[in-house]
Amino acid sequence: MRIHTTNYQNTFIQVADDCPVTQGDIPPVKGDKKSVANLQFDLVKNNPYKYTSDEVFFLVYAERNDIVAEEFEEARQQFFSKGQPCFRASPLTKRYGWGVHNDEAGRIAIYGRETEDYQNFSENKDLKIVKAMRTNK
Repeated sequence: MRIHTTNYQNTFIQVADDCPVTQGDIPPVKGDKKSVANLQFDLVKNNPYKYTSDEVFFLVYAERNDIVAEEFEEARQQFFSKGQPCFRASPLTKRYGWGVHNDEAGRIAIYGRETEDYQNFSENKDLKIVKAMRTNK
């Protein structure tokens, strides 16, 4: 079985051109269950450079689908047996104004588009710079 990945190395994902906010916004909680954006935000903001994007996407999937740790290995193989959207398609980069930096090991951290760090990453010639996907065509 082929395993796909969402990981980037030495890359900065800028917010989408049609992102409606001018600064990094915390995704609002609606109801009693956290959204994908909430879960992604909490994992990455509270643990900068701890997880790769693959790990974040799988942990969010596992939480939303009540997968227990003993089932992680099999569930992870199944999850990545088909392609998954990367952080270029995440609500964090498309809607909430967060850029995603991927270090040399593929671990990630997020930066609000209003921050000096965001600007520095955007201008860093040693990084591959890509834009998040637009919401509207």
